[in-house]
Amino acid sequence: MEQGKPSILVIDDEAIVRKSMDALLKKSYQLIFAENGIEGMLLAIQHRPDVILLDVMMPNLSGIEVCKQIRAHKDLAEIPILMITALTDRESRLEGLLAGVDDFLVKPYDALELLARLQTITRLNRYRLMLEQRENLEKIQLELINSYHRTIEGWVMALDLRDRETEGHTQRVTKKAVQFAEYLGMDQDFIENARRGAILHDIGKLGVPDSILLKPGKLTPEEWQVMRLHPVYAYEWLKPIEYLKDSLDTPHYHHEKWDGSGYPDGLSGDQIPLPARIFAIIDVWDALGSDRPYRPAMPQDEILDYIKSETGRHFDPALVPSFIDMQLAESDSPDR
Repeated sequence: MEQGKPSILVIDDEAIVRKSMDALLKKSYQLIFAENGIEGMLLAIQHRPDVILLDVMMPNLSGIEVCKQIRAHKDLAEIPILMITALTDRESRLEGLLAGVDDFLVKPYDALELLARLQTITRLNRYRLMLEQRENLEKIQLELINSYHRTIEGWVMALDLRDRETEGHTQRVTKKAVQFAEYLGMDQDFIENARRGAILHDIGKLGVPDSILLKPGKLTPEEWQVMRLHPVYAYEWLKPIEYLKDSLDTPHYHHEKWDGSGYPDGLSGDQIPLPARIFAIIDVWDALGSDRPYRPAMPQDEILDYIKSETGRHFDPALVPSFIDMQLAESDSPDR
């Protein structure tokens, strides 16, 4: 069939009606013709037309019965039905409406009226189908996003199970990254990407051997070279995933330092993407505030003093005051 034109299934047992419909409608519509109700049902299932023009008075299977069967079929139930009938009494129209007819046209019908009715019905049906398709796409997209979220959470759980020393770190820094981005007035897209980036910030450590990642003592220079590859591993693993393309700055660059002494690329200043600069403060804040086998957690005031001391070396000088203010405001909150 020709693409683009709305399709109409004409179900009428009178040959002269079918010919007149063909002459009137073929320029604007794709036409399918059935001589009786049974054939009409089969063609409706096969072609899924945009509209059905249905005669009410037909042998064997009346238009009313055809309409009931169409409405009972899960794939056809939403197709608009325009019934063409010689019956004008109230009872016949009521029977048609109860069967599922959308509109009526009385024989002998006016050609212009038929065209106008069809134009309205097909336009509304196309809009309905477009809306349904958009809703379906939105549903599929939401399901896909939820699937990604579950996958990401699974990765993080695997990392937590492997490295008990930092268990809970990811959840804490993710919450704080979102809080800080909101405090800075970032838009929702930035906040969501910051959240995903924080969740995934250490995912590259899955590529670091246990002998290095779980080593209780200090790492050798050679072992540090391997450890410092984990941001690169994260970037290489995640970059093929389109969904995460705007969330890679944190996993890739959160160990860069403002003065250029960080890794993996030795970026400095504004060369370091903003999400990574934000997260660098949070990562150190949580690490210092957590118990480790080799030291207890530091008090919050000492942590903030340390962060201040690293302004312009490790941390962005424009971000540190905001982080300090946020933490002080939180510590002064009566809800704490």
